[in-house]
Amino acid sequence: MTQKFKVLVTRKWPNPVEKKLKEAFDTTLNIDDVPLSEEQLTKAIDNCDALLPTVTDSISDKIISSKNRRAKIIGNFGVGFNNIDIDSAKKNGVIVTNTPEVLTDCTADIAMLLLLGIARRASEGEYHVRKKEWTGWRPTHMMGTKFTGKTLGLVGMGRIAQAVAHKAHFGFNMQIVFYDPYFNDKNIIEKFNAQSCSSLDDLLKISDFVSLHCPSTKETKGLINLEMLSKMKNSSYLINTARGDIVVEQDLADALNNGIIKGAGLDVYESEPSVNPKLLEFKNVFLLPHLGSASEETREAMGMRVFSNITAFFEGKEPADRVV
Repeated sequence: MTQKFKVLVTRKWPNPVEKKLKEAFDTTLNIDDVPLSEEQLTKAIDNCDALLPTVTDSISDKIISSKNRRAKIIGNFGVGFNNIDIDSAKKNGVIVTNTPEVLTDCTADIAMLLLLGIARRASEGEYHVRKKEWTGWRPTHMMGTKFTGKTLGLVGMGRIAQAVAHKAHFGFNMQIVFYDPYFNDKNIIEKFNAQSCSSLDDLLKISDFVSLHCPSTKETKGLINLEMLSKMKNSSYLINTARGDIVVEQDLADALNNGIIKGAGLDVYESEPSVNPKLLEFKNVFLLPHLGSASEETREAMGMRVFSNITAFFEGKEPADRVV
């Protein structure tokens, strides 16, 4: 490419990615790593050839429909793209790409961390030691739930769910059940000796652990509410590494408070970075600050995936990870 296309990166990205972007394009970086306002995002889409947001940037119809918009591609840093008004992108002829595959294992690892951590009361125990409250081993101290051999219910059976199934089934001899009306790969099902549930209700009733792996859509927003939580065993746990708005946090707090389920492990939240204050009060909730893909290797790979997508676009080729 002889022309230096102008791109703007909305947050700080791993150094090797920022270096590569600067070498290839006329790149504006967010050195201070402060979220951009709607006005700043609109100015960026008006003055750049590509806008490179993250999943925490809300790219609304107002921004995409700007009458002075110059950008024809939005290269999202993340596998999810519910932060972007996809209907508006379609309407305005704006290409949107994401970064699938490269974060599968790391996100699955965090799901396993939450599963193990909440079952064995790891965060509670670590805090117990740090506060110097531990008085020594005793037979009934901080007893948790055995993890190995239990039934793991997966809501959604995409790449990340399959990675979790692999780790859980082959590593911990867990029985895998799933609910995904769009998935019917018999080889994968046979590989994990998995059981496909005909409804979410059926999955919730038989699972010891329920792990969410569905995208955030109009259909899944608020999917896990008090009614759904009430269908779970009172000895079961909910895990969410997908998107925060799939779970109604107030309903989850009420379910925990009333012993409807035994605990929860969360890496994502309804209104990040805010967390429902009631959830902070429970010892049986394992909370992480959206660490799903947060490894050096994965975040760098995600950035390089964005780089490849916009490079292909500017060269007149089809971006590999085009969403719309």
